[in-house]
Amino acid sequence: MCGMPQQPPVRSTPARASRPDASMSLLTNVMDHSLDDGYAEAAARKQGAGAGGMPRTLRAKLGLAAGLVLAALVVTVGAAQARVAAPVVAKEREELIDRIDQETEAADELEETVDELRDDVSARQREALRDSGGGEQAELVGVLAGAVEVHGPGVKLVVDDAKEASAGGDGDPRETTGFSDTGRVRDRDMQRVVNGLWASGAEAVSINGQRLTALSAIRAAGDAILVDNKPLVPPYTVLAVGDGKNLSSRFQDSADGLYLHALQENFGIRTAISVEDDVRLPAAPSVIVRTAQPRTEKGTS
Repeated sequence: MCGMPQQPPVRSTPARASRPDASMSLLTNVMDHSLDDGYAEAAARKQGAGAGGMPRTLRAKLGLAAGLVLAALVVTVGAAQARVAAPVVAKEREELIDRIDQETEAADELEETVDELRDDVSARQREALRDSGGGEQAELVGVLAGAVEVHGPGVKLVVDDAKEASAGGDGDPRETTGFSDTGRVRDRDMQRVVNGLWASGAEAVSINGQRLTALSAIRAAGDAILVDNKPLVPPYTVLAVGDGKNLSSRFQDSADGLYLHALQENFGIRTAISVEDDVRLPAAPSVIVRTAQPRTEKGTS
């Protein structure tokens, strides 16, 4: 029996193991090849530029260095010019200071001359009044007119602005008269103070050394108070010659004294009054004392 020929056994080729992430081939390709052709080309151009030309970073550094050098040059030139001009400016400043000192000395000398002339005029006025037969009455007229310097017992009244003068009245009664700052002393306030002192028995009055007469005017120019067109600055020191104790009490009890007290209470204006044993008041400048003469001619009908 012939047996069937046996065929040699067939060897099977073992199956090639597949990658676990075979199903994610697209993502794997992206991860394995992160640089595409465009990135590679750009990297090649950058490498070529580094080999054949100047890198951009180096050019930027050179430009920054050039700018710093230029700025340092400008500063140096400016400092040099200032150093050269400094002596000239200092010299001009010294010359200006010298001129100011000279003019100040000249003004002081003129003031002394004016005082001397004022004293001479006052003496001549007193002499003319005595020669005219006025006697003691003429002397009293000179005192009341402010033509002569006086001294004696009296009072000292200081009036000053409030510590924090406001910039607006906000409907306050003082603003209705045109004043915008309720904490400042105004010309009408000083008018009432002076009139109150006269009415209380003062024989002579001055404000900050400025003698008041029957022709004196207290006015305002902006925020400044003028006495006979001369500006005064606070605090305002009012000196009055008279019976000191009685003068002080009468003024404080008068309507003007109560008005001043109301300013202190309502608006913070500071006031202080004291009785003085001796106060000195200068003569008023440019006072002309005139006397009247009776008319003897009879009128015709």
